[in-house]
Amino acid sequence: METTNKTSRRDFLKSTSIAAAGFVIVPRHVLGRGFTAPSDKLNIAGIGAGGKAEVNLPYAYKTGEVNIAALCDVDDRMAVNARKSWRQAPYYKDYRELYDKEAKNIDAVIVTTPDHMHAPIALAAMQLGKHVYCEKPLTHDIYEARILTQAAKKYKVVTQMGNQGSSGDDTRLVETWIQDGVIGDVHTVHVWTNRPVWPQGIPTPTGKFDVPKEVNWDLWLGTAPHRDFNPIYIPANWRGWVDFGTGSLGDMGCHFIDVPYRALKLGYPLSVECSVGSVYTGFFKEAVYTDSYPPSSKTHIQFPARGSMPALELVWYDGGIKPRRPDELLPDEPMGEVDGGIIFEGTKGKLMAGLFGRNATLLPTNKMKGANLPKSKYPFVEGGSEGHQQQWVRACKKGHGTYTSSPFDIAGPLTETVIMGNLAVRSYNYSETNAKGENIYPGRKKLLWDGQNMKVTNFEPANQFVKREYKGNYKLNL
Repeated sequence: METTNKTSRRDFLKSTSIAAAGFVIVPRHVLGRGFTAPSDKLNIAGIGAGGKAEVNLPYAYKTGEVNIAALCDVDDRMAVNARKSWRQAPYYKDYRELYDKEAKNIDAVIVTTPDHMHAPIALAAMQLGKHVYCEKPLTHDIYEARILTQAAKKYKVVTQMGNQGSSGDDTRLVETWIQDGVIGDVHTVHVWTNRPVWPQGIPTPTGKFDVPKEVNWDLWLGTAPHRDFNPIYIPANWRGWVDFGTGSLGDMGCHFIDVPYRALKLGYPLSVECSVGSVYTGFFKEAVYTDSYPPSSKTHIQFPARGSMPALELVWYDGGIKPRRPDELLPDEPMGEVDGGIIFEGTKGKLMAGLFGRNATLLPTNKMKGANLPKSKYPFVEGGSEGHQQQWVRACKKGHGTYTSSPFDIAGPLTETVIMGNLAVRSYNYSETNAKGENIYPGRKKLLWDGQNMKVTNFEPANQFVKREYKGNYKLNL
């Protein structure tokens, strides 16, 4: 028996060792630590220990099936509460060091960092055979989303994006109503949000500031181009800066757009165009700030017909802009919710809902009285949206192929669509010099999209926003 164990261990090391970032990781049972039975606790590393992690980690932990086995954050101030809650967990500043030293002790990773670091952290975990829960948006650019989608399939791990509404009953109910034809064939969807609630449309900050002793600024920048530290970027305002965040679309698009994306079985768009809010620093003195997202935008995304479903236009509004009130909505009735809303327009009527599909109602609202509407036909999730992390935990314990509401094969294409809007926004103010040396701003332009090849076919400068170049030695290779 001892000889058999030695042989299988040696053969395993030869055939299945995984090399990543210069180190070799082998599962715990190969190293003689004992096989981890499905009934045992799932050992999770929290990468990004503050902010949204203060929701993700406790929600995952409260199943009673989890051990927070390691923590990582580039800013010690953000990790204070997590380190108090899980004092036994080793703490790191660099996720690569955590993977190097703790990979044999962890089964899964929760990624709760700024958007620009999601992809390299998540991919490295999958390459080590670790299950991944990653906050929304899944990635910072379209190429990264495509890579993570492919990686989840290749490495056969359980994945979940942190758009918790996808596990909620409201999302599933709207999905059922739309697909059962309650309002006929949907041809137009309006989606809006009150974001940004952080600074956008502002110039790059200036001045010299000391980096707080608790912060490793180079690690915080990660894949992003170098810039001097400024307190305006952290802890949360990074969302408005194009090198780090994905603006209003990234923050709320994966919540709001998820509902029609699922209900209408959307895939790759055909085209995208937008208009953005202007900023003036004086009378007729328009300022174009390309380092931060604009203060507001309106984006039109066109989708082709899908089976029996007709071609469709999805219109996104942010920064306080909203669609026209439907005629069917009485003057004093609320439109959507504080955070925003969704309006589906179909050949047989209209349907309105709030965040995550909440408070869905036919229009006019009096049609809801006595309406015989179908019940949800999609899987029940214990705890609804609050069970999103727990659903992932239990799927991890059962293994690859177990259902999750927002696995990367769904979350990846959804993220691509969301970030298509940012591709249009960033192209809107792209400056180009003509033969006379004058700057040309293309302004509102319809960008034609080849989804399979991830390419804008009619405006080459836009393609620079499909895939960004990483700083330093960060890589994204399958």
